[in-house]
Amino acid sequence: MLYTAPLDRVFLEIGPLTIYWYGVIIATGAALGLWIAMKEADRLRLNKDLIIDFIVFAVPIAIIFARIYYVIFEWHRYVEGPFWKVFAIWEGGIAIHGAVIGGVLTAIVFSRVRKIQFWQLADIIAPALILGQAIGRWGNFMNQEAHGGALPDGSVVYDIVPDFIINQMTIDGITYHPTFLYESIWNVLILVLLLVLRRFNPIRGEVFLTYLIGYSIGRYFIEGLRTDSLYVFGEVRTAQLISIISIVVAIIIIIYRRRTTKVRYNDLPPSKKKVSAKNKKKNKKRK
Repeated sequence: MLYTAPLDRVFLEIGPLTIYWYGVIIATGAALGLWIAMKEADRLRLNKDLIIDFIVFAVPIAIIFARIYYVIFEWHRYVEGPFWKVFAIWEGGIAIHGAVIGGVLTAIVFSRVRKIQFWQLADIIAPALILGQAIGRWGNFMNQEAHGGALPDGSVVYDIVPDFIINQMTIDGITYHPTFLYESIWNVLILVLLLVLRRFNPIRGEVFLTYLIGYSIGRYFIEGLRTDSLYVFGEVRTAQLISIISIVVAIIIIIYRRRTTKVRYNDLPPSKKKVSAKNKKKNKKRK
């Protein structure tokens, strides 16, 4: 194949303002995720404004936690430098697990304040979240980051991956595993699984917990290929450790909830049930 120059990271320049493809792609993923979450909230007879309000709080908090998570595990990079570098997110350095933690904490607080069940909110958001992650990985593609180790000569990847991706993953003459692509494809498969699962009206919370298990399985194996992993306890990859913990915790919660609750994914909120019951009584009286 003929190697060409990598794609430009810059989407648009307006005077001193520079807009990068990374930001455009992340924003696109967030917008599409919000759209499908609002559609599902409407189908479940929930106020769509709840989803918008949640996203307004969740996105910035998730970004902050994603940065905090990264800085904690890469503290050696910042301990001797100027302190403001800790906040220099524009220089790179966020972690999806930190974002998920921030999003979950936001959902817990938000659901209490707005009187919506946490698990219902989590189930609605889960497909939106995995869609955003699937799209967002292409921001890593444009930045030539979050890749794996060098591809060996004769690898089947050269035959099945489009040339433009191989070109972008070729840095200083070395072609790397397009792990962003592996994860993006895996996330799309998880999205399909979640959309199918909710059609079977599972126990409330299982859509989100299935997302957690599915994403963690993929991330565990893909992380083993990456060259930019965060580490803890010496040579333990942080993302792999968090993935294992997430899988175990999610399975335990699923088992517990199946034994303790009968509330299903499609069940109406209590207020909606009362309205529905009143309407049925009115219809009976008319008959």
